[in-house]
Amino acid sequence: MMSDAELIVERRRLRRRLVFWRILAVVLAVVALAALVWEGGGRKFENHLARIRIDGLITGDQKTLDLLKEVSEADQVKGVILRIDSPGGTTAGSEAVYDAIRRISAKKPVVAVMDTVAASGGYITALAADRIVARGNTITGSIGVIFSFPEVSKLLDTLGIRMEELKSGDMKAEPSPYRPVSEKARAVSMEMVEDGFRWFTGLVAERRQLPMDRVRVLSDGRVYTGRQALDVKLIDALGDEETAISWLETDRKLEAKLPIVDWKPKTTADPTGLGLVAADAALRALGLESLRSAAQSAQLDGLLVLWHPAR
Repeated sequence: MMSDAELIVERRRLRRRLVFWRILAVVLAVVALAALVWEGGGRKFENHLARIRIDGLITGDQKTLDLLKEVSEADQVKGVILRIDSPGGTTAGSEAVYDAIRRISAKKPVVAVMDTVAASGGYITALAADRIVARGNTITGSIGVIFSFPEVSKLLDTLGIRMEELKSGDMKAEPSPYRPVSEKARAVSMEMVEDGFRWFTGLVAERRQLPMDRVRVLSDGRVYTGRQALDVKLIDALGDEETAISWLETDRKLEAKLPIVDWKPKTTADPTGLGLVAADAALRALGLESLRSAAQSAQLDGLLVLWHPAR
């Protein structure tokens, strides 16, 4: 049994250890916070080039639009590099992203660098830049608009199911998945597709300085490699990010060797805890990121500017 003196000595020893670990924890927390601030935004206080990645399906989500607005208003951003790897997305979402990038371009130079795919809505995004660079084997183009919808009337007949509808007009909720599309519904839907297509081809003609007759030839929906796209003047140069930086320095006279800072959309809290974050991490670890894109694609509605090979 310990004496009173020994108990006092032991308590003091434990107290010193506790104080030591508390101080160490505080120091580590401060260091971690400083590193996080520096990595996430500290360098944003110095002049730099902003790198923005436009990946996956383009829907014009608010986080992306907020990011583009923040970059536009940041005086320390002297130029922007768009890294695009996207098959496209919704027509309205692509329009929103295009408009946001054009607002950036009104203040500072923007150069697009195409990675594996920058097709359809991905190409619309690139059109917003002041210069477009692609790799020789990048897939781009796919200039066109699509409106797709299911039609399951034969399946319902097989199952003995009949859908009844009461609606205010014959074009309400048309085309319907419950019956074959009528000629009137097909014509009305096609008018909408053609209107979106005129908007898309108008962008190509304006931004690429091409006559509309030539644009119509290029806009049958086909995709092009980077080399083919250069030949038909849909892009400006073959190369990579270094090519883009060189253009910013030589053509737009930006300071050489400006640091590059990745700007990313702000993450929103997951109301269910870490479930979605953990799921994303698991998909990445298993090399199954495409499952997430496929799930997003299945939810797309409305007019689409999307290149989607069978997968």
